[in-house]
Amino acid sequence: MADRQRKWVTEDVLTYAYLLLYIALSSGQIFFNKWVLSSKEINFPYPLGLTLLHMVFSSILCFVLTKVLKILKVEEGMTLDIYISSVIPIGAMFAMTLWLGNTAYLYISVSFAQMLKAIMPVAVFILGVAAGLEVMSCRMLLIMSVISFGVLVASYGEIDINWVGVVYQMGGVVGEALRLIFMEILVKRKGLKLNPISVMYYVSPCSALCLLVPWIFLEKPKMDEQRTWSFQPLVLTLNSLCTFALNLSVFLVIQHTSALTIRVAGVVKDWVVVLLSALLFADTKLTLINLFGYAIAIAGVAAYNNHKLKKQTTQPSSGESEPTQIISSIQSSNSNE
Repeated sequence: MADRQRKWVTEDVLTYAYLLLYIALSSGQIFFNKWVLSSKEINFPYPLGLTLLHMVFSSILCFVLTKVLKILKVEEGMTLDIYISSVIPIGAMFAMTLWLGNTAYLYISVSFAQMLKAIMPVAVFILGVAAGLEVMSCRMLLIMSVISFGVLVASYGEIDINWVGVVYQMGGVVGEALRLIFMEILVKRKGLKLNPISVMYYVSPCSALCLLVPWIFLEKPKMDEQRTWSFQPLVLTLNSLCTFALNLSVFLVIQHTSALTIRVAGVVKDWVVVLLSALLFADTKLTLINLFGYAIAIAGVAAYNNHKLKKQTTQPSSGESEPTQIISSIQSSNSNE
């Protein structure tokens, strides 16, 4: 009996440790990216190039861990048809999400970007209805209205609103919503179940290629022309490593928690980012209207998550694996890495 109790205590400690690790890495990565991109700090104001570095680093590290060292395993079942029809669109949308989301940091504060991301369930639901994956109902319409109203109130309370940054952030939201739709189609219609490592292994190289082309035409000429920016290999390598560590923490959290726990952790992380950004960055000025609107939006997001979880519980035969759903929910909250 004593041994069993010690085992339970050990498992509980590990669970909380993994959750704290996820929250710390997820929040820290957002601040790290802002720090690297800021002209007042590291001064590498090229979000497309930074995202490209992340994807190349992730691709190389995934290959080494799975094929060279064979520490981690990649799920089997991937075919050329599935890769072309599903993985490439997912990779392209993921690249678009990270690129536009990171670009938004050049124009708006971290906290305001986080508040705008609360609109994500609305975008996912609207696109899901259009794709035939969701069904419109009075309850969902009410939840979407609450989230939208909360985001509008939070935006109204923003002191230094920059519409260019808002457009970039909302573009990232649309890209992430499309990625989640493609992910759901991949699992439900193609029947392929992927763990987080497999997702990184297949998607990262595709995302890197999708980012390389616009980087050559959009940012490389600027980098060649402007020599005022700073390239610090050690800092950028550490930044990329943190991104990869964040994805690994997702893998650990999935193994030791439920879908409900991880979604609650995501909401906690969002509030941590919003509040800490006010302390860490001079461009962040939170108002009571900001916080009130964001609280309304988060309440709507919580209702949406609860609805989705109940739906998964009552429809276990839908063909969608819990890990993939969790990956989608976590990565949507990390769309700016």
